[in-house]
Order: sequence, then C-alpha cells, then structure tokens
Amino acid sequence: MPKPSFAVLGAGSIGCHLGGHLAAAGHDVAFIGRSPTIETLRERGLTLSTTARPPIHLTPQQLTLATSPKAASDADYVLVTVKTAGTATAGKDLAAHVPTNAVVVSFQNGLHNPATLREALPHHTVLAGMVPYNVVQSKPGTVHQGMPGRLMIEPDQTLLASFRSAGLAIEPRTDMPEVQHAKLLMNLNNAINALSGLPLRDQLSQRAYRHCLALCQREALATYRAAGINPARLGPTAPHITPYVLALPDAVFRRVAAASLRIDTHARSSMWEDLQRGRPTEIDSLQGEIVTLAAAHGHKAPANASLLTLVHEAETTPRTWTGHQLYAHLRATC
Repeated sequence: MPKPSFAVLGAGSIGCHLGGHLAAAGHDVAFIGRSPTIETLRERGLTLSTTARPPIHLTPQQLTLATSPKAASDADYVLVTVKTAGTATAGKDLAAHVPTNAVVVSFQNGLHNPATLREALPHHTVLAGMVPYNVVQSKPGTVHQGMPGRLMIEPDQTLLASFRSAGLAIEPRTDMPEVQHAKLLMNLNNAINALSGLPLRDQLSQRAYRHCLALCQREALATYRAAGINPARLGPTAPHITPYVLALPDAVFRRVAAASLRIDTHARSSMWEDLQRGRPTEIDSLQGEIVTLAAAHGHKAPANASLLTLVHEAETTPRTWTGHQLYAHLRATC
C-alpha cells in the first residue's frame, strides 16, 4: 500500500519539524511557506535537531518547496501550521485547491482554529491536533525540538501510523477541546518567557517568573470554571494543582517538577522567536483568549490582560523584564 502524501501549509518551525520527519521517513511532503523561508530551504535544506538523537538533514533536492497553496492539491493530508491570524485565509486557500477527500489537520496554538477551518471547508474532514513541546528555529534551515512530548490528535489510523513510522510520538484523543484548553494553560508561559529573554529552563527555574505564570493560570482556571470547561490532564499534575506547584520555592520545585525542567538548555518559546524576528505574536490567541472568555462570563483577568499589553508593546519596542519586575507589575494590576 503506498504511503499517504502530505502538504504542510505554514512551513515555519512546527511545520518543518512535522513535515521534515515525514519526508525523512519516505513520505511525499510539499512544504508551503513564505518566500524567505522557502528560499532558505532551497539553499540550505532542512535539518531536524533534538538532544535525544543525532540530527537529520534533508538536502534541498529532497524537499518539495512552494509558496502557493496549489501545491497541496494532490495531498492526502494537509497539516495546517500557520499562525492563528492566518487560519481563515488558509481555509479559503485550501477550499480553492484541495479535493474533499483530503484530510486537513490543525496543528496550531489557540482554541478555535479547527472550527475556523471547518467553517471554510464544510465538505472536508478537519481534525484537531496539538504539539505539546517546544520547537524553534535555532539557525536558518534548522529546527530544534527542545523537550520531549507526544503529539495529540483526533483519531485517524492512517495518520497515526504515518507519524509513528516517522519517529514522532503521537497519541489519539477523543477529548481534543479539553486538550486544547489544557495546552492553553501551558502556553500562558510563552509571553512570560518572551519578556524574560531567557531560555525556558532558566526562566522556569526562577520562582518570580513562576509566580507570574501561576497568576495567569489561576485567572484562566477561574474563567474555565465559570464557562463550564474542564481542561484535560496532560502531565503528572492536574491543571488545578499546577499554580500551587509553580509557587513552590526553587529547590522544592526542582524536585517536585523535575519532568517539567527536562528542557534543552537553549529552548525558548515561539513567542520569543517572533519578537526576535520582528514578527507579530500569537498573544491574542493566548492571554487574549483568557481575557475575552473572562469578560464573556462577567469576570476579569488582569494579569493576563497586562501581559497582553506588554507583549504588544514589545512587538514594536523590545524590552526584557526580570522575574521580580514582571511579578511586581502584574501584582499591581490585580
């Protein structure tokens, strides 16, 4: 039986990570991205790195590269990895070029991207997926996975088999809305990491920064309760316990949450990468989502609202904050 073919719409860090592993396993993969990214891949090829195994390099000749969504027209599966702001356009583009027998998979941050794609693609199967770990571009043409973890996706046996054959750990889930809400709790740290200017492990090792995340998560959990949302448990700690673990003294936290610190020494959040490259961030789909949901249920989320403002300011005027500075700033808003 022939291997299914793939297209990656949004050949950034996550798109290149997923598509690169599939291509290395012998799948036909079309990488669709912005011209600068595609030109880099044409010049350098694609290197996939992680601390767990030797790098994988794909030469330019091994890559199918494009800037137009037309390149997805022959794919059996289309992996959508664009930023949330580009999802509606991605859906329209795919509707114009992709046959209805193709399966579209959202591997994006935020809560509403699968629904946005389903609205644009009413005759397609659209699956929700989630990437729980950090992937950033460490240098042009190289994407680095900075921590372990398992992809999660709505069940599709062919897709699951393809990812596993490519060496990607993946788990089928029938509760993806709850998974996405749990992932959002984790992603509330993206803004804090971006403003810290530190690698993730260094940032999470400092109690003051963890206090900032705990504030954001407490507001989010209160909002979830008001909305009747029960986030899934994705790790060893239940979501409602996590803020208390984050507030532990550093030495205790290092013992209790050792698995959370199994992060590459150079790993950073994708939001930090966006700020460094002068690109718009996804803060509106992270802290902004909590602020909007809280308002809809008569609540406020001042710490999340403050971080929303600070990141938007940093998009035009970069600034780094120490943990104590940031925590004092957030406390003053609560």
